[in-house]
Amino acid sequence: MIGKTDETVYKQAVDDYKRRLNHYLPFEIIIIPDLKNTRNLSESQQKEKEGELILKALQAGDYCVLLDEKGKEYTSAGFASYLENKMSTVRKRLVFVIGGPYGFSSEVYKASPERLSLSKMTFSHQMVRLLFTEQLYRAMSILSHEPYHHV
Repeated sequence: MIGKTDETVYKQAVDDYKRRLNHYLPFEIIIIPDLKNTRNLSESQQKEKEGELILKALQAGDYCVLLDEKGKEYTSAGFASYLENKMSTVRKRLVFVIGGPYGFSSEVYKASPERLSLSKMTFSHQMVRLLFTEQLYRAMSILSHEPYHHV
């Protein structure tokens, strides 16, 4: 993720789902600090600088999926199936990336074979973090046949 979560309510909720997710699988959140002095940068320049930091955080063999408004949408059950497939086929880390306010650089798009959208609606980056971690937890509970997700 680009930038830390400032709103306490979102941070606490994300931390709760992170703790729950660690019951199922190794899960970590890597926060790339917000860029400093962006006032003099264009949107494109900001995306490029953030892109460099994102690419630097990736490891060789990582499978990178971008959370992007133009990505594929899933139901919760469909996302669970998608996740199950990826967990059995990805050799190293499965990495989901939440970008900065202007999206991703062309270099980050080139390094990422897939895009995922949470909704056709637009959410704040703070909310996306919470929605995505909740959906990861929901997917894991679906795959474990636990009662968190009710059809």
